[in-house]
Amino acid sequence: MTSVTETRSQTATTDTADDGGHGLRKGAAALALAALGVVFGDIGTSPLYALRTVFTIDGGIVKANQEDVYGVISMMFWSITIIVSIKYVLVLMRADNDGEGGVMALAALTRRLYSKRRGGAVIFLVIGIVGVSLFYGDSVITPAVSVLSAVEGLATAAPSVEHLIVPIAAVILVLLFAAQRFGTGKVGNLFGPVMLLWFVVIAAAGVPHIIAHPGVLQGLSPTWAIAFLIAHPYITFVAMGAVVLVITGAEALYADMGHFGRPAILRAWFFVVFPALVLNYLGQASLVLRDPTAAKDPFFLLFPNALQIPLVVLATMATVIASQAVISGAFSLTRQAVQLGLLPPLTIRQTSRQESGQIYLPAVNLLLFIGVMAIMLAFRSSANLATAYGVSVTGALVVDTLLLLLVVRPLWKWKPWKLVLAAVLFGGLELTFLAGNLSKIVHGGWVPLLIALAVITLMTTWRRGRALVQDERKEREGSLAEFIERVNSEHIPRVAGVAIFPHPNKETTPLALRANVEHNHVVHRTVLIVSVITANVPHVPHAKAFFRDDLGYEDDGIDHITVKFGFSDDQDLPKALHAACMAEVLDIDPDEMEHASYFISRGALRPMPGNRGMVGWRKKLFVGLAHNAADPAARFGLPAKDTVTMGSDVEI
Repeated sequence: MTSVTETRSQTATTDTADDGGHGLRKGAAALALAALGVVFGDIGTSPLYALRTVFTIDGGIVKANQEDVYGVISMMFWSITIIVSIKYVLVLMRADNDGEGGVMALAALTRRLYSKRRGGAVIFLVIGIVGVSLFYGDSVITPAVSVLSAVEGLATAAPSVEHLIVPIAAVILVLLFAAQRFGTGKVGNLFGPVMLLWFVVIAAAGVPHIIAHPGVLQGLSPTWAIAFLIAHPYITFVAMGAVVLVITGAEALYADMGHFGRPAILRAWFFVVFPALVLNYLGQASLVLRDPTAAKDPFFLLFPNALQIPLVVLATMATVIASQAVISGAFSLTRQAVQLGLLPPLTIRQTSRQESGQIYLPAVNLLLFIGVMAIMLAFRSSANLATAYGVSVTGALVVDTLLLLLVVRPLWKWKPWKLVLAAVLFGGLELTFLAGNLSKIVHGGWVPLLIALAVITLMTTWRRGRALVQDERKEREGSLAEFIERVNSEHIPRVAGVAIFPHPNKETTPLALRANVEHNHVVHRTVLIVSVITANVPHVPHAKAFFRDDLGYEDDGIDHITVKFGFSDDQDLPKALHAACMAEVLDIDPDEMEHASYFISRGALRPMPGNRGMVGWRKKLFVGLAHNAADPAARFGLPAKDTVTMGSDVEI
């Protein structure tokens, strides 16, 4: 459970000691290269469809003349600069939660900073739920729009096979999702070099066109965006709904910070990605000005005919990498949501022995695959999907800005004028983006909103139902202190062995422990009641992970231990308890712990008539979620041959 930051720091120190700093520089370069392959796939493939979408939106309301082109390029450049470079890279990435980023980590950080304020924790949790839900909408749309936009290059390079675009994209997506079970470790090393090649190619493609029309550099001036807004306010508002596509994937810069660290992402962004994107967008703008018909597909038309087929292959590889990053992000966020009690326990498979972040969730993978294929077959083109794309992206941006404004004052002691400036600069621009995209709800923008609403319903239903079940179980379980007093006073027979009872607290008696005494009339010689707590930080070091309580009797063999995991840690209970024995937190022989028996307290859920804190349809939904939840034994890594399930029915 050592944090990524700690591991990275230890490695850097060793390298420096070995070669006087050369290893540190080499490690920094390797991290920056790896970040290219994971962090920037989404935003790096936006040139495939962003400018094209601007010129096709609302039947071509934006014209291929100097005023409109310079105005759009200016909006694109300053959107990337303000939202990505300033907000995410320079400001928001400093607000890390134990080295981790992302909306869930930011919400947890906000809850911690405002923990003493009444009701604050719930409000920030709700904001986090909304942000995560919008990310799921993004996770469904990104693979479809990215892969389609790459394969659509065939329509330019080889028009005769245009009818095969959707089938080819479908095959690629099937292979992508089928490969998830094997993990990304074996091909992960290729991601960085492929994306580096991608950025070099798209930058090189833009340079000749900029040289041919150097006046396009005027588009970098904010005056063109302002002039465009004054001259055509309605067209500007409509165009903003497509301009936002240049910053898709900005959330990934923050969400993947824990994997690579802020310095690596900062270097990769400012030295490779940002310059490549600007050069390519300027090249596309120059091409459109010289040949207005190129607006139908300015990215692929940047290249000579002979290079377009190889470019389609490279673009497809880049979009697969972009899709992989989003899918992996959905897996990670789902695990965090499960550990924070927002979703039912799910089967989580580790796909790498070295990297804890490489996981596979079969249920999430299946749902994402169904969603991606459904919307791809429904919309059938990246242009149609682009209108749906912006809603989830801008919604997630606004949530991040809201949480940012809440943390900067207690975290960095920002003065009021800085808060106002950030709210106007970031929030004002993002709310304009959001408004521009909400106007497209009837044209596909409803898709991510529907996905987000479904996720919000699932999360809030599970959280409420879980609380009701816990209240009902408390009544059945009874006082643990009274139960232990009974065991000691009645001299209930003790049998050899270690019995471990996972249980959420030390106030009530595990149902399995009570059932064992009532039906078998025995208690194991060593009884360990284990409560697992998920902290509001990504990782918890061993030194802070365990707390033992003898429950008032030092020599009766019945103890309680609290095991604390971070929300990004793998909750392997036997491994954690073995570590507690080795650290002498528990007075149990580690060899004896290897042969311990685990008793799971679990009973059937019975929805009862009446409200009882939750309406009928939500009760049924909660019961359905519970029935499909992963076995607690699997969630905590308990050995199947040594695990017993006992308990009684629970009514809600």
